[in-house]
Amino acid sequence: MIYLDASVALAHLLAEDRVPPERLWQEDLISSRLLEYETWTRIHASKLTRSHADEVRSLLSRVALVELSPPVLARALEPFPKPVRTLDALHLASMDFLRKQGQRISLASYDGRLVDAARALRIPIYKV
Repeated sequence: MIYLDASVALAHLLAEDRVPPERLWQEDLISSRLLEYETWTRIHASKLTRSHADEVRSLLSRVALVELSPPVLARALEPFPKPVRTLDALHLASMDFLRKQGQRISLASYDGRLVDAARALRIPIYKV
């Protein structure tokens, strides 16, 4: 299962210089509910709601979303092996929760700091 970070979703939606390979969209995708908020916030801020809304909905419909449940939030309050930003802590806590539930996941992200923190937790990285 691939944990999809907003950096990859937005690169796909906004046709940035880096775009994920088509094979990614054939994988089982999962992410924190944060993905929905991060994606819509960026789309709205870029004034692309009208032109991109259908594509955003389509992308999000392909991704299973993990809620920010009390166990996930509690884990985000604990220290991580590397300093992390708030949203990264929530994503890492979501990934850690999934692993504790027996899920085998790898992270798809263009965010170097999140990738470094995930590696420190021994979360495999999906090559995007």
